[in-house]
Amino acid sequence: MLTETGQFALILAFLVAIVQTVVPMAGAWRRNAVWMSVAKPAAYLQFLLIAFSFAVLVHAFVVSDFSLSVVAANSHTDKPMLYKVTGTWGNHEGSLLLWVLILSLFGASAAWFGDNLPETLRARVLAVQGSIGVAFLAFILFTSNPFLRLAVPPLNGKGLNPLLQDVGLAFHPPFLYLGYVGLSVAFSFAVAALIEGRVDAAWGRWVRPWTLAAWMFLTVGIALGSWWAYYELGWGGFWFWDPVENSSFVPWLVATALLHSAIVVEKREALKSWTILLAIMAFGFSIMGAFIVRSGILTSVHAFANDASRGVFLLAILGTYMGGALILYSVRAGAMQAKGVFSVVSRESALVLNNILLIVAGFIVFFGTIWPLMAEMFLGRKLTVGAPFFEAAFTPFMLLLIMVLPLGTLLPWKRARVARAMRPLWGAMAVALAALALVWAIQTGRSALGPVGLALALWLFIGAGVDLWQRTGRGGIVSKLQRATRLPRADLGRIFGHGGLGVTVFGIAAMMAWSTEDIRVAQVGDTFDVAGYSVSLNDVKQVKGPNYAAILADMTVSKNGRQVAHLFPEKRVYDVSRMPTTEAAIDNGLLRDIYLVVGDPQDNGGWAVRTYIKPFANWIWAGAIIMALGGLLSLSDRRYRVAAGARRKRPAPASAVPAE
Repeated sequence: MLTETGQFALILAFLVAIVQTVVPMAGAWRRNAVWMSVAKPAAYLQFLLIAFSFAVLVHAFVVSDFSLSVVAANSHTDKPMLYKVTGTWGNHEGSLLLWVLILSLFGASAAWFGDNLPETLRARVLAVQGSIGVAFLAFILFTSNPFLRLAVPPLNGKGLNPLLQDVGLAFHPPFLYLGYVGLSVAFSFAVAALIEGRVDAAWGRWVRPWTLAAWMFLTVGIALGSWWAYYELGWGGFWFWDPVENSSFVPWLVATALLHSAIVVEKREALKSWTILLAIMAFGFSIMGAFIVRSGILTSVHAFANDASRGVFLLAILGTYMGGALILYSVRAGAMQAKGVFSVVSRESALVLNNILLIVAGFIVFFGTIWPLMAEMFLGRKLTVGAPFFEAAFTPFMLLLIMVLPLGTLLPWKRARVARAMRPLWGAMAVALAALALVWAIQTGRSALGPVGLALALWLFIGAGVDLWQRTGRGGIVSKLQRATRLPRADLGRIFGHGGLGVTVFGIAAMMAWSTEDIRVAQVGDTFDVAGYSVSLNDVKQVKGPNYAAILADMTVSKNGRQVAHLFPEKRVYDVSRMPTTEAAIDNGLLRDIYLVVGDPQDNGGWAVRTYIKPFANWIWAGAIIMALGGLLSLSDRRYRVAAGARRKRPAPASAVPAE
């Protein structure tokens, strides 16, 4: 009975979403305050209904209700409780329900924090947000119902995909969806602004916190996915340019461009049309990501579904929303005339260059991802686009972006002189170049990637410090530190974000340039040397886990006669699926990771053993955390959290197009 109640709540949410779409939009058109007021309670009610439905599904997984098809296919009584709960979204149907739950959460949040919005704009934003809910709730109810019953329930379930039975991947999808779906609010703001025919500085201030929140969650989600791939898949890498990885990275790049472009709208009332287009594109790529994951059109270890009918439904959603928004954009874009003018050398121009580089990089990743599909459809050829292409095509644009970024933050608005803006940065450049030369000399004969990465990271990191130093004005260190604590949190967040990017850049370059890999067959009792470390295989034995059997290796790592790590890598085979997984054993450190993997037994009685020494590996994810913290710090700035002062009475601009 509880299950049927959950489905009934989902159907009611679908009907409420229809009301939220139609009534407030009509009310805004007719300037009817009563109709517009329906938007807020409808958004709250839709969220509560979907939250109840999701709680019912979680309960079904917790109690192992195998009468539900989705539970029988993705759970098992022997599975640890954490993975019973996270198994709720470890499948297509449950993850899609989580998607619409987060969508309704953002809609309810927009209603809650939208009191400072003009009444008609708020009604239209919530109506557009409701219409997205209509589309995805229809997708669930008609193609992906999580509450389908089995006529004859099995005694036990088939179990969750072993790769998903991991803490990192348990939390990766919720954060990723918070980022993906959060961009829907920016899309709703863009479409609402196009309908009203007006974009101004207040709009830029309203849209920024929602984009920032989505960007922050997406950053954490991508970092968690990368971290999971690093330690769970046993290959020692952090990024494979997998289609599903790329489908989250492209919206992140577009959202980053949108964040910077919205600054220009807010500060200078320029780049209005471009910012609207970015908001549409960011959410469009998010839907495209859902299509890649759920249609089965591209193969990936992360993919949820392999159903062509679901892919067609998602394509219809993508075509409807992107096509409709772009048609509306083509009609209204001329009304979004820029008010601020700026010279070629100015902060505005630096932000334009920032946007160009990010968008070009994003389209390179996107087209590299879908090119094998296009080649097979139109050329009849099977092609693979791998890491060499992405690294060669993507990296130059990121390098140029990194080189320009510190200077761009110091350029004044409207008009600037490069020589004057560079004065405080010459020291940063000298330190970066000196570090490059020193490391290059020390590692003569090796890749230039490490030294160049270090130089660029120092340029970014010291540039962020110079930005902070410049904003604290004149005076001694004590007075500057006091003023630094009183800087707007948005400024501090930007500095943290840029500094975190520097940390990540260095971690990536160091790990790619200076990693050491050793693959061998070792007998129990053998000791071998890898990059100055002595690795010993002490023992290998069979162990039993809660729902798997494993080969467990006992290994020690020493340096200069002193033990530095005692590690236990595993190779597991899960009872139900009989699927093997690799559980790497990692000794994490600030300056390096020692990464051990045990493989299959060999004919001579030995064991396949892989050893990696990964310098500065954790800096990759530490930098991502710093970037996300920068986003959180900016989000806590009251100006952007509640758009304080954004709603000011002012005459409508002469270029505005009447809404009706």
